[in-house]
Amino acid sequence: MRKQIIFFAILSIALVSCKEKATSKIKPANLENAKERDAEISKGSAVIGFDKTEYDFGTITEGDLVNGTFKVYNKGKTDLVITNARASCGCTVPEWPKEAIKPGDSAQVKFKFNSRFRRGKQHKTITLQTNTEKVTEVLQIKGFVEPIDIKKKKIKY
Repeated sequence: MRKQIIFFAILSIALVSCKEKATSKIKPANLENAKERDAEISKGSAVIGFDKTEYDFGTITEGDLVNGTFKVYNKGKTDLVITNARASCGCTVPEWPKEAIKPGDSAQVKFKFNSRFRRGKQHKTITLQTNTEKVTEVLQIKGFVEPIDIKKKKIKY
C-alpha cells in the first residue's frame, strides 16, 4: 500500500510540473544563432591553396638577409583563418595575415631569413596553423649560404 501511495505521489508531481511545453522555453534569438551556425558548418572547412610551397633563394653570401613571400588563397566556401606561423629556426621570422581571408581572396605569408652564422645548404620550414581540415600546412625555404672569407672582408659581428 505504501508503495502505491509513493507511486501515485510521484506520478502526480510529474503530471502537474509539466504544464509548459518544452518548445515554449526556447528563445527565438537562440534559434537564429543555431541556424546561422548550422549554415556555416554546412559550407565545410576552409580550403587553402598556395602559389608555391617551396621558396628557393639560390646562393647567397653569409650575412645576407632574404625576404620572401608565399601567396595564400582561400579556395573554400568559408573564411580561412591562419592562427599561427612557426619557423623551424630562430633565423627565420614569419609574418602572416591576422584577419580572416574571405572565400576567393588571397593574402601573403612573408618571411625574413638571416644567414648570419649560417653556412652551406639551408633548409627551413614555416608551419602554419589553420582552420582547414588538415589543420597544419608546411612551407619550405631552401638555398645555399657561401661562407665569407674573413681575410678578404671585414665583418662586424
